Amino acid sequence: MKFVISGRPGVGKSTLFNLIVEALKKRGYVVGGFIAPEVREGGIRQGFKLVDLLTGEETWLARRGYPSNTRVGSYGVLVETADKLASKALLRALEVADVIAIDEVGPMELKLPSFKQNLLRALDSGKPMLLVVHHRLEDSEIMSRLGDAVKIFVSVENREELRNKIPGEVVAALERFRRVLESW
Repeated sequence: MKFVISGRPGVGKSTLFNLIVEALKKRGYVVGGFIAPEVREGGIRQGFKLVDLLTGEETWLARRGYPSNTRVGSYGVLVETADKLASKALLRALEVADVIAIDEVGPMELKLPSFKQNLLRALDSGKPMLLVVHHRLEDSEIMSRLGDAVKIFVSVENREELRNKIPGEVVAALERFRRVLESW
């Protein structure tokens, strides 16, 4: 069972993702994976961190003006340290989590050498997943594995309704899924 959150930048995808993760944790689910929150200083975005959902370990994913050969826009990607943390977070989630959650699957994360391979492994694992997917992602290998996902498109117009409705619906769907698995 896969849930994919998508939408334009700034509409509240990460907010919805975080509400779902919190609802899952309150129901006793172990949620692993990572988030990539933006870091602002003085109201200006300076970059993005990478944070392991199970351990809280964090590192920089990308920083404005960072001298890296790997770039996304004005951000230099800290490939080695970010790749190491993303890999550890995904592999740990595959081992111990009930739900694998990633915010987000986008251009910066796909610059990490082992991210795509580990993501594909997670997508093929059969574990429930919650993903924020960049609205213009066109990677055919990833997208083909998301064909059966429940897709949640966030917009300015529907975000409040989704915040009130979707976390409970995701928890209910996973609990139905869990009961089916237990009955086999």
